[in-house]
Amino acid sequence: MIKRPRRNRLNAAIRGLVSESSIDIKKLIYPMFVTEGETEDIEAMPGIKRYSLKDLECALKEIAGLGITSVLFFGIPKEKDETGSGAYCPHGIVQNAVRLAKSLFPELVVITDICLCEYTSHGHCGVVENGYVNNDKTLELLAKAAVSCAEAGADIVAPSDMMDGHTASIRAALDESGFENTLIMSYSVKYASAFYGPFREAAGSAPAFGDRKTYQMDCRNRREAFIEASLDINEGADIIMVKPAMPYLDVLSDMRREFHAPLAAYQVSGEYAMIKAAAAAGYIDEKSAVTESLISISRAGADMIITYFAPQVAKWLNG
Repeated sequence: MIKRPRRNRLNAAIRGLVSESSIDIKKLIYPMFVTEGETEDIEAMPGIKRYSLKDLECALKEIAGLGITSVLFFGIPKEKDETGSGAYCPHGIVQNAVRLAKSLFPELVVITDICLCEYTSHGHCGVVENGYVNNDKTLELLAKAAVSCAEAGADIVAPSDMMDGHTASIRAALDESGFENTLIMSYSVKYASAFYGPFREAAGSAPAFGDRKTYQMDCRNRREAFIEASLDINEGADIIMVKPAMPYLDVLSDMRREFHAPLAAYQVSGEYAMIKAAAAAGYIDEKSAVTESLISISRAGADMIITYFAPQVAKWLNG
């Protein structure tokens, strides 16, 4: 007779030892919004703020004190234009935030989102001509944005635009500018998702016309993810990403089996807002739901998780 493991007799400490997946604070990346305006709460994302530079210092001290080792900056400029010039301005909001963060906490891993949507007046991720995004003209500006962030001190640049050839263009520009050691975390598998709504409110980046389905992935496609990830790896991506996380755990698992590159998953604003809303209504226990969701993402194969819950999780884990 084969005996089953005595799982029901294991105490909490032993269960922790034999568990297959766990949450590690050092594997969590905290996405932060920095603004040229005043610090303010984001209504659709309870607990999340847009930080002014004067208030960012205090926020970073708290985050570092919790043991969080990585942040991802998104910028919100005062003024936007057709070409998103704030994204590649040497003294843009993100570039200034990077300088501040690295001056305060040199060991903090600072990642910058590389895209134009937060900076363009039309809300699209690139240069728009005749109602369509011009891929090649956009690549030039994305490369400039990446170099400007590297000059400011960013450790990793994260292109989220989904333009064809963006990784190769950015890698070449970084190398030519002497930033061979700046890593690229590419949003390789980014779906045109309904779960981005709260982010678009936070960043003021909703498209003024049309949508982003012409350059982001169709939610019905799975095999396409292999093509996108392969292209990015071949073009020089150091880290690949799946976004959103929970609706695409099958794709995340596919990526883990197929590729050996470090793999990130983004638990996006809609995932965060849903858990927060359900918990506020008393339908679920927030701590349990957050923990289970992050464990599922880790179990599916993510090496690192970008999540707005990072400070809360750190507090829970720190007791």
